[in-house]
Amino acid sequence: MHFRDVLGQDHIKSHLTTSADAGRIAHAQLFCGPEGSGTLPMAVAYAQYVLCRNVGGENDGGNAACNLKFDGLSHPDLHFVYPTVTTEDVKSKPKSVDFLSDWRQFLSDNPYGGLLDWYRLLGSGNKQGEIRVDDAQEIMRILSLKSYEGGYKAMIIWMADKMNIATANKLLKLLEEPQDRTLLILIAENEEDVMQTIRSRCQVLTFGALPEAVIASALQSKGIEASKARTVAHRAQGNFNKALELCGEDGEEARFEKWFVDWVRSAFRAKGNAAAIQDLIRWSEEIAGLGRETQKKFLLFCTDMFRQALLLNYRAEPLVFMEPQVDSFKFEKFAPFVHGNNIQDIFNELSDALYHIERNGNAKIILTDLSIKLTRLIHKK
Repeated sequence: MHFRDVLGQDHIKSHLTTSADAGRIAHAQLFCGPEGSGTLPMAVAYAQYVLCRNVGGENDGGNAACNLKFDGLSHPDLHFVYPTVTTEDVKSKPKSVDFLSDWRQFLSDNPYGGLLDWYRLLGSGNKQGEIRVDDAQEIMRILSLKSYEGGYKAMIIWMADKMNIATANKLLKLLEEPQDRTLLILIAENEEDVMQTIRSRCQVLTFGALPEAVIASALQSKGIEASKARTVAHRAQGNFNKALELCGEDGEEARFEKWFVDWVRSAFRAKGNAAAIQDLIRWSEEIAGLGRETQKKFLLFCTDMFRQALLLNYRAEPLVFMEPQVDSFKFEKFAPFVHGNNIQDIFNELSDALYHIERNGNAKIILTDLSIKLTRLIHKK
């Protein structure tokens, strides 16, 4: 992975390469940034820079054989840990090493991919992944050994906020008393989601959302027409993974839009119409049949849709980036129903639903309750 292949984040690239050239390599670092900001490809590029002894700010001036191994993600001193779930092939105690080939495919296909993309590749269904204590034991075992090539060993922990408490506690000693010439890179979307005891022992680097111009340029390099690239970059809101999905005809955004429109239409019909409640129940059953990670991401999407409607209602058009493509759904006609008297209640209900789904509540009951409450809230004057 070359640094030039990592979009934007030039100040972080400069910091990482300059400090490495000077021999100032923090043994534990936490890369925090929203989905699609490039934390994972940056971590791989940085690990390659350190392990292959590259110089000059790019991964092509050091050990050629080492750089070649990184191209296939097969360097013996590069290790990964990531959330896993039980599957048909791994029925109990899943560990990262059990899914190494899947991980290499995921990282090669789209290094900007998100957690939901990873779970979709694994076929996680309704399960929520986590990083278990068996992974922590494997981390400690690997980092206690000498490196194959006599230099640094690198361990990249993707979505470190998915570590359970036992895993995090087991890693504390390693963070406090690191082995010589080890590089531990933790990656998370939100710093606050990582246990404070872990955060306090890491050097934290914060990644910002990508500028629209950077995303648009990257899309054009992939053959996307310039005007479409600019439109997609605006809607992506700094998330390159979302930009790639928006360029596809059947991306996640299109499905979420359809579910959202079906939901609010049923909620409008349900006022004074008991029979329309059945539509909301059927909608709840459909969404409840999806994986929990999809449900959580959809609820966050709904939050964004209501926020955008509020901005449009209050004439803040320059801040509105969502443009629903569902037939006959006009955002400007929906916006007046989202205002200062109901927006906080809507947000609270969505937040509560997200909280209960994260904690394995019955999704059908949660979503049905949310739908009935929405029926009341969107008619609030």
